[in-house]
Amino acid sequence: MVTPRVRAQLVALAPEGIAPGRPLALGLRIEHQPDWHTYWKNAGDSGLPTQLTWQLPAGLHAGEIAWPVPQQIRVGDMLNYGYEGTVLLPVPLQVAPDFAPGSDGGVDIRLHASWLVCRVECIPEEGNFLMRLPASAPQTLWSAAFEAAHAQAPLALDTAQASASASDGGERLQLRVAGLPQAAHGQTLALYPETADTLVHAAVLGQDWHQRWDGAVWTADVPLSPMRGEAPPQLASVSPALAAALAANQQAAATLPAPPAPSASTATWLLAVLGGLVGGLLLNLMPCVFPVLAIKVMGFARHGTDTAAQRRHGLAYAAGVVLSFLALGGVLLGLRAAGEQLGWGFQLQSPAVVAALAALFTLIGLNLAGVFEFGHVLPSRVANLHARHPLGDAFLSGVVAVAIASPCTAPFMGASLGFAVGLPAVQALSVFAALGVGMALPYVLVSWVPALLRWLPRPGAWMDTFRRAMAFPMFATVIWLVWVIGQQTGIDGAATLLALLLCLAALAWTLTLRGRTRAVLALLVLALAGWLAHSLGRNLLEPAPVATATSARDTWQPWSPDAQAALLTAGRPVFVDYTAAWCVTCQVNKRTTLADAEVLADFARRNVALLRADWTRRDPAITQALAALGRNGVPVYVLLAPGQPPVVLTELLSRQEVHTALAQL
Repeated sequence: MVTPRVRAQLVALAPEGIAPGRPLALGLRIEHQPDWHTYWKNAGDSGLPTQLTWQLPAGLHAGEIAWPVPQQIRVGDMLNYGYEGTVLLPVPLQVAPDFAPGSDGGVDIRLHASWLVCRVECIPEEGNFLMRLPASAPQTLWSAAFEAAHAQAPLALDTAQASASASDGGERLQLRVAGLPQAAHGQTLALYPETADTLVHAAVLGQDWHQRWDGAVWTADVPLSPMRGEAPPQLASVSPALAAALAANQQAAATLPAPPAPSASTATWLLAVLGGLVGGLLLNLMPCVFPVLAIKVMGFARHGTDTAAQRRHGLAYAAGVVLSFLALGGVLLGLRAAGEQLGWGFQLQSPAVVAALAALFTLIGLNLAGVFEFGHVLPSRVANLHARHPLGDAFLSGVVAVAIASPCTAPFMGASLGFAVGLPAVQALSVFAALGVGMALPYVLVSWVPALLRWLPRPGAWMDTFRRAMAFPMFATVIWLVWVIGQQTGIDGAATLLALLLCLAALAWTLTLRGRTRAVLALLVLALAGWLAHSLGRNLLEPAPVATATSARDTWQPWSPDAQAALLTAGRPVFVDYTAAWCVTCQVNKRTTLADAEVLADFARRNVALLRADWTRRDPAITQALAALGRNGVPVYVLLAPGQPPVVLTELLSRQEVHTALAQL
């Protein structure tokens, strides 16, 4: 389980398998994000200890947590006891003589864990964990972690003699300990009371407690808590202020889909913004953006020496790009705040949006090819809008560029956008704005630097040829969008879209005709399009049947959380390809690196199960899995192995990178 603050994992140690008389231990391993901590069994001045509730098969009995010695965590004028970094909370298990594994030889271990994770603010979290262990197989993957946890556990000293007595009218505690190890003599020692509200924990922060060595005897004088024996059970380890805060958190958790996003440090946020800027620059090199940019560059030649017009168009285009990215980011953040499981690229997960884009690019392609002119098929006031409002036309070009380019951001922005959506709205939107600035920057530079404009050829007959040639990249984009629809809705959906696009092309052609023929043919085409939409339109809305594996020999299997968990429980490594039909980089990697015979042979040699998570249409389970990996878009490639943290590979996947990752198994 992964949250923005911790990564929690159920682990096991069974060096001789699971059977009566053999050692067995379970544990909750918690990796804290920097500055966050959870608590010991006595949390100190504030906090709550981690609690574990087990559901075990008959014959297995869990003991208490063998708490490692905690750290002293100072928060303001309070002293808490807990853990930062990585901690393993081990629990010994007893195996009864009558224990018997399941019919398949497996043992199901279930755990419900709850913890309070704090930095300055505190957030209650909980998780359910399931582990299936083969009873006959040793489980030693986490042996080093268990050994380290046991080494940190407190030890009973047979040679030590300790005494305690009250002083100062029962307000202070006098401690005297003799027989401590020689290495401790003369050292400043820490005191950890196992029970809450016994001592004034924060006294060590000031001068209200004292310790000293009298030869080999350690003595200490510490104030007793005024709340000892009087605190109600529910406040045994929680300060009144924290109790009120926790109550507010629990009430908010009942109405909000997720806890508020943590703020990022200034340095981390600036790195994300810089990543957005660089990613936007590189986005101009993606093939899906080229048709729009080529048309805009051609516009420079049309303006000739009108530098002022060129600069205005550059700024208008940049405004369209930046505002579009801000709008998409705002919609994404708003829908996620409302509880929707969405990620970057969500706009192309809707078949209706994909169909609309296909229609738009079909019209643009037909116009560039000279099939029709907007001035001939539209009323003059509408057709001349781009001439009368050239800045609006440039602005809309930026909007169109973003609409088609946004799914191509993953190779450069996968990690940054995954990080951004977890930030507060202002910081997150600044990353989206930086992405837009980076994409628009080359066009703005060319429009504002006259020296760059000299590289462009003078206006002439070549412009008409260039314009018609640009129709073909537009049609290529339409082919891609039809293929995306096919992946989303099946072959019937793709055929329906092609039929409707044919009607759209025919309508554009009929509107170029004259007289009564124009009206008659246009009405016939509209009637045909209406009938097709009514009869076959559902094909564009219904999802395609989910592909299933036909045999165990199939190379790639459909991904699901249960399939992944079952494979890992069985001890098999898993490689997951998070992909989508509308993701160009995904398709390139799928047909190159992931189809390479040597790569597939390496997977097979190491018995790695291959799962493909198709995010072409919206899938909340995939969205959650991506979020757990710190990603918010595709492609994502992750190698999982039982008992090991996930290995996330780069978006621009190479054969060597895959071989290197597999070599670590």
